[in-house]
Amino acid sequence: MFDAQVMTATGKVLVLGATGNIGRNVVAGLHARDVAVRALSRSAAAAVLPGGVEPVAGDLTDPGALRGALAGVDRVFLLWPFLSAEGASAVVEAIAGQARRVVYVSAMSVRDDLPLAANGVWGQVEAAIRDTGLDWTFLRPSGFATNTLQWAAAVRDGRPVRIPYPDAARSLIHERDIADVAVRALTGEEHSGRTYVLTGPAALTQAEQVRILGEVAGRPARVEGISPEEARIGMLSWADPDFADSSLAYWASLVHTPEPVTDTVEQLTGAPARSFEQWARDHADDFRPLS
Repeated sequence: MFDAQVMTATGKVLVLGATGNIGRNVVAGLHARDVAVRALSRSAAAAVLPGGVEPVAGDLTDPGALRGALAGVDRVFLLWPFLSAEGASAVVEAIAGQARRVVYVSAMSVRDDLPLAANGVWGQVEAAIRDTGLDWTFLRPSGFATNTLQWAAAVRDGRPVRIPYPDAARSLIHERDIADVAVRALTGEEHSGRTYVLTGPAALTQAEQVRILGEVAGRPARVEGISPEEARIGMLSWADPDFADSSLAYWASLVHTPEPVTDTVEQLTGAPARSFEQWARDHADDFRPLS
């Protein structure tokens, strides 16, 4: 268990994606511990940051600009936001050129006993980090609870949430729990070279998730199951065929084999992982009618 009284002296930390769901909580957590933070986002001027946090504009698609943001940085928080690993090696090499450690948000689907090709984009980024010789910590969370925001419009409008595999059970994790673990990993040397599988405290079916979102928003919400073929057509508007097919196959597997549940969050932070109900309460306004 993490001891809040024992913390390694930490140089400046660069948080990439500092205004995202996870990144902004990492910034807040580091700032609360008096760690010097530089926060990178696409529009530094528009970023709302705690006082004393240094804003900087940048984009992971421009490693040249990233090098400037890395000047004087000791540690980096990295979440790769793309569905392809193209360009990741250049970003990781830029980090390795100036920083000493990286904490990377990977995915629970990555397994050390699988070949690189089977571990998808997240495993490819992990491999690129390992190849640099950086000190690293890999966080492998289950599905993000924030992904259920894609259902918000349907819940607000009183329409059914149309999804494949309503009985697929996931141990969705609150973004604040990922951030809390990331802050520990960025401020303690004992996490170097460690891989942590992070989940919420329970596996809930997608139908149960929708029900909870409706209850918290004060609007009955229901699911309408759709075929994998219909879901695939919709996914191809934002994902390539391989990603769509692998995602659908994974969700199908969760109907009979729910995602695992770990207690790693509690082991590392001293507090149990936040429930999906807590996440829903924290985001209830997103699911209520806009008027």
